[in-house]
Amino acid sequence: MPGTRFSDIRRLESVDSTNRYLLDEARAGADDGVVAVADHQSAGRGRLGRRWEAPAGSNLLMSVLLRPDLPPDHRYLAAAVVALAATDAVDVALGLELGIKWPNDLLALDGRKVAGVLAEADVATAAGGSDGRGSAIVVGIGINVNWPGADADLPPDLVGLATSLRQQLGRRVDRTEVLEALLEALGPRVGDLSTAAGRIRQVDGLRARCTTIGTRVRVELADGRFEGTACAVTPEGHLVVETGGARRTVVAGDVVHVRPPGQGDRPIGAGADPE
Repeated sequence: MPGTRFSDIRRLESVDSTNRYLLDEARAGADDGVVAVADHQSAGRGRLGRRWEAPAGSNLLMSVLLRPDLPPDHRYLAAAVVALAATDAVDVALGLELGIKWPNDLLALDGRKVAGVLAEADVATAAGGSDGRGSAIVVGIGINVNWPGADADLPPDLVGLATSLRQQLGRRVDRTEVLEALLEALGPRVGDLSTAAGRIRQVDGLRARCTTIGTRVRVELADGRFEGTACAVTPEGHLVVETGGARRTVVAGDVVHVRPPGQGDRPIGAGADPE
């Protein structure tokens, strides 16, 4: 988008992963704001390293390279602002409301997954001090725009769990319209990351759209699990869960799953971060 933070848009017919592509570009010195958009990804992956693949040309598959002036313990906010910008874009461009399931899923109001976000930091590219300020963070998002077109398109274990903008609206959606609206919304949100007041605004936005707050959750960590009620989001974007009369703070990078108690280990969506 000429004249904006995101004027360098790399349009790729096919790539293994837009995140991998931009991480390589970051190591080669690419500036903040480079965007990679692919018609097809052959090795797209989610937060847990699981592969996923959508039909070519059906969905919005993109990553953005950011070099925000962020304290290390606030880096999750880079992913959060992309998720927030996506909800802005879908609301403004299409009139469809989405919520954010902490830490990285976008859900339709019926609870089905529309999109997922995956952030990867490359501290080796830090342009600032030893605290990591100025390091490259690549945030990828996959939005189910036109696929699935119907539940029949999905594997049986995803029926009722995943959806698309097309399914929600009952018509095909222009991927470029969603991309342009997302980047327009993202600029001011990324700008907010450089100040304490701006970060507070973004966390307030996350709290307002977070569908996890107030729900019973089972939190699965690498070294165990626990159940409780999600009750807050910290200024750093971490989730606070009340359990056994105490409160535990859960960091996005430490989480394997956050899901309703009793939900099995089947996948919960078909966006950029299928779990």
